[in-house]
Amino acid sequence: MSHEVPQGAHAQRPVETQEDAEPNLDFTGTTPYEDYVRADVLTHLQKPLSDDPGELVFLVTTQVMELWFTVLVHEWETAARALRDDDLPTATAALKRSLRELTALNASWTPLAGLTPAQFNSYRAVLGDGSGFQSAMYRRLEFLLGEKSTSMLAPHRGAPRVHDELAKALHEPSLYDEVLRLLARRGHPVPGAVLERDLSARYEPSPEVEAVWADLYAGDQDAELVRLGELLTDVAELVWRWRNDHLAATRRAMGGKQGTGGSAGVAWLEKRAAKTVFPELWTARSHV
Repeated sequence: MSHEVPQGAHAQRPVETQEDAEPNLDFTGTTPYEDYVRADVLTHLQKPLSDDPGELVFLVTTQVMELWFTVLVHEWETAARALRDDDLPTATAALKRSLRELTALNASWTPLAGLTPAQFNSYRAVLGDGSGFQSAMYRRLEFLLGEKSTSMLAPHRGAPRVHDELAKALHEPSLYDEVLRLLARRGHPVPGAVLERDLSARYEPSPEVEAVWADLYAGDQDAELVRLGELLTDVAELVWRWRNDHLAATRRAMGGKQGTGGSAGVAWLEKRAAKTVFPELWTARSHV
């Protein structure tokens, strides 16, 4: 009997497809996924201080917010550097990414948005003097938006590295400062007093800057800068939504009681929510 393989037989054998391939499960140490993501570290950072099962949700949600703050600071610092170098494509790409990231950050309020006072009180005491306004990464985010405040460095005096990073950010141009410098280099009449202001102070609206934006929007003579203005407006709107979602969740969970860390609670958040990010981009629209 012949043992020759019939012509074409090889073509009839089952061919292993990519979908049929088994994943590699044999690793001598930790998995490459673990080495990159550090998931074991992340999932063991949660140390609830009460027996209430709802505390874990509060803790994880807060930690997730901190991670999003870190990403947003990275994006806005990237955009600021790019604007300084007149690299508008890199800046706009970073700002566009930050819009999706802000949307994800704002969605972080969902697990906490329905907390009743009784549910929050069941573990609120373990927070002690801890409060969100003490977040160093959120403070860096606010500094990038022009909300500078030397006094907000004080809570971090006991952590030299964190304090030094915040002090550096305090004295650097904000994202909006870099935008205004770009406008000036493009020939728009941004006042010298604005360009040379004390960078460690909170940005204050300028009628002259408002006029620059109004002229840009009315004439549409520089579509690239108008698109940048709209991206910044999108950022400002999502930050406003973040602040108001924070206010709503806090009001629902604790009413008008004093906040943790000695803050005024809802009253403090109401003041924050009333502040406008990149103010002239909003007021200029009344003159177009």
